[in-house]
Amino acid sequence: MAVALTILADPRDHSITRTLSAPTGTTLLKAAHDGGIDVTATCGGRGRCTSCRIKFVAGTIPPPTLADEVQLGDDLVREGYRLACQCRLEEPLTVQLAPPLDEQAFQILGAGPSVARTAGVVMDSGVAKQVVKVTVPHDEHHQTSDLEQLLAAIGREPADVGPSVLLGLPTALRDDGGLVTVTTFGRRILAVERGDTALMKFGLAVDVGTTSVVTTLLELESGEQLASVSSLNPQAVFGGDLMSRIAFAQFNPVNLRKLTTRILGLLNQHIEQVCREAGVLPKWVYKVVVVGNTCMHHLVLGIDPSHVGLAPYAPVMRHALVTTARELHLKTAPEAQVCFLPIVAGFVGADAVAVALATRMDAGDRLRCAVDIGTNGEVVLGSRARLLACSAPAGPALEGAQIRHGMRGALGAIDRVTVDNDVHVHTIGEAAALGICGSGLIDLLAGLLDAGVIDPTGLIQVDQRDALPGKLRDRVVMRGEERQVIVLRPGDHGAGREIVLTQDDVRQVQLAKGAIASGVIMLLHVAGLAPDDLDELMLAGGFGNYISIASALRIGLIPPVSPAKVRYVGNAASLGAQLCLVSEAERAHAAEVARAIEHVSLAAHPDFEQIFVDAMNFPAR
Repeated sequence: MAVALTILADPRDHSITRTLSAPTGTTLLKAAHDGGIDVTATCGGRGRCTSCRIKFVAGTIPPPTLADEVQLGDDLVREGYRLACQCRLEEPLTVQLAPPLDEQAFQILGAGPSVARTAGVVMDSGVAKQVVKVTVPHDEHHQTSDLEQLLAAIGREPADVGPSVLLGLPTALRDDGGLVTVTTFGRRILAVERGDTALMKFGLAVDVGTTSVVTTLLELESGEQLASVSSLNPQAVFGGDLMSRIAFAQFNPVNLRKLTTRILGLLNQHIEQVCREAGVLPKWVYKVVVVGNTCMHHLVLGIDPSHVGLAPYAPVMRHALVTTARELHLKTAPEAQVCFLPIVAGFVGADAVAVALATRMDAGDRLRCAVDIGTNGEVVLGSRARLLACSAPAGPALEGAQIRHGMRGALGAIDRVTVDNDVHVHTIGEAAALGICGSGLIDLLAGLLDAGVIDPTGLIQVDQRDALPGKLRDRVVMRGEERQVIVLRPGDHGAGREIVLTQDDVRQVQLAKGAIASGVIMLLHVAGLAPDDLDELMLAGGFGNYISIASALRIGLIPPVSPAKVRYVGNAASLGAQLCLVSEAERAHAAEVARAIEHVSLAAHPDFEQIFVDAMNFPAR
């Protein structure tokens, strides 16, 4: 039996409502998603975060589940809040979506430096343009065709020609007296355009991350960046981490199509935006290079990732793949070549290959380690002699998810914290404080460790607070059974509400930092090396480039090395994609790098469990 569900879709405007109908027993989260309403479920609807919280307006409020009580706390439960993933539709209801944080001006790392400044890059994108005069068939006794006349004019044997080229061929050959520009990639003819468009050769480098997506438009001859745009990955509505998205798609073609449609829709928005900003027609974009982790590759291609999420975590394919924009419905030149870089194994994807390529890890004898800190973190260690890699799934906690007052790095997020006899904060844009993002969390924990508020096991020392300075002492509280540190009180730094760090928040960060740190330590262990043997530790990715190196070392997010050995390398995955875009030699080299990398499966290694447990603790001072 179907039941009506009315949702106040915009809590700031009660006149905007949607009434849906869903079968009895359907969770409110699924009913909303099926009805086209984006209720964010960072944990994938497993009751492990608060992002899908709703407030009951009309109808019977169900008793709170254990997940409701743990995640929302007593106050919100009493006010009629529940988790949409925990409530089932049994009678007509009216609910209000939780007021979202007014997250604007997201701090997403862009495309980085131009490939033109990368040493040793040979500019050869593989895309060639040739201006020719074609004599169209004019004698009915001459057994020929438009295509044959074109091939004769460019001096080629029969070549691969896409259907979209054939569709426009008659008009192109006859519009300008037979003068056309032929665009090719290897043996394949990508486009035939009237007149001389030889100087119009552009391409896109796309970094599809679990949390964010960066698209960069380049001029293929010079490698010049013309425009770049970055956005949050819209798939996050269905889960903040990879396993949540895989669970959502698992053996379900409808859900898989939702995830694929979301990411391809965003890429088309990016294409439109960068082309508009650069004054470039999308039909002049002939090559696209895509990098991402294993799961993202599958989802962009519309391939079921179910078995990637099940032991032995085998991808459908690992090799480099080339398809057409037409097949993916990307709004570039229809026959544009879309090149996916190869995958290593498991969750170590093409983004890790791109990082290794961009940082030239295989080109020298120095022992270097690249750490891409993110929801699906990856670690690459080695030198010319040997390369090792592993996946270090930190989950979305460092992006603010599953943290009581966590948020992404956006306007109003606490991004820097210092602790002395009190807590001092800085917010992005110096705006009124809305919550705390990952870099602020790491600073806060580092400061609280130094101040003795948190011990090496991560326990908030409520019983020892009398030894703290007065202002700091008053921030350490026990509320019911929950240990908390009050970061800001209402009105402090413009905060409209109290912002706290809970004991569970500390545990979430410990799990995340334990995953990253144990990945690095495990690779060193397999290689028979110690942290001191590292010549350089490179922090890559959108999150890694915003954290304080000192704070990361203090909480043990990265292994104990000299701060002088640690450096930021920006969005190295995007840079690797750009290198492969402008140079076929680099794309071929990326395949060699992927074959050279040895994949280390952390969970299967007998020493990993102890290494992970040790990495969760904070270093003693």
